[in-house]
Amino acid sequence: MSNFVKLTNVSKTFEEQKKVNVLKKISYNFKKGKIYSLMGPSGSGKSTLLNLLSLIDRPNSGSISFDNEIINYNDMSKNDLIRANKIGIIYQQDNLLPDFTALENIYLASLAAGKSKKLSIIKAKNLLRKVGLLNRSNHYPAQLSGGEKQRVSIARALINDPQIILADEPTGSLDLETAKEIFDILKKQINSNRLIIFATHNRFFANKSDCLLEIINGNIKVING
Repeated sequence: MSNFVKLTNVSKTFEEQKKVNVLKKISYNFKKGKIYSLMGPSGSGKSTLLNLLSLIDRPNSGSISFDNEIINYNDMSKNDLIRANKIGIIYQQDNLLPDFTALENIYLASLAAGKSKKLSIIKAKNLLRKVGLLNRSNHYPAQLSGGEKQRVSIARALINDPQIILADEPTGSLDLETAKEIFDILKKQINSNRLIIFATHNRFFANKSDCLLEIINGNIKVING
């Protein structure tokens, strides 16, 4: 399992009423074939780190590299393509488009990556079958339960066969039994060519990862793995 995502002295600062150093010169290597949990209290920087890894935000200093290629945060077009083709994102609040069906929410992410509509629809249907929701293909988000919406979100994140899956509190708004089901589906998506990083407050799920990390005072501490 080779290092695929490398953080080198990554720092992130926010300046509102006062300067807040959220992440402080973090260096860490994430390997393919593993699932990582990221813990820490609210405001510790878990979501900030996921936003940097998803190329939605940029660090104030330091570098992030994917597969030994350093990300150039000024090349927004290239980074959009990297995000579309290599990164799948799952949010706590599903962020599904309310005016589109479950099937459409999934295959639109494939169209955004430049794939054909016909192949995108076929793949989206297969993914809905994989997460047990093929019979809900034509339902809109408002017609789905919280667990069903998260299953659609997982399918959407998988549509472009990403090498990196980032999940920000994916079970945080669900009851325990539903959360267990969603986590089991997520964990089954790991393979030798993919890594998964999920932020959570729940130590029960964190302990099921290959590597438990905690953000403490702006730095990553390895708890196990």
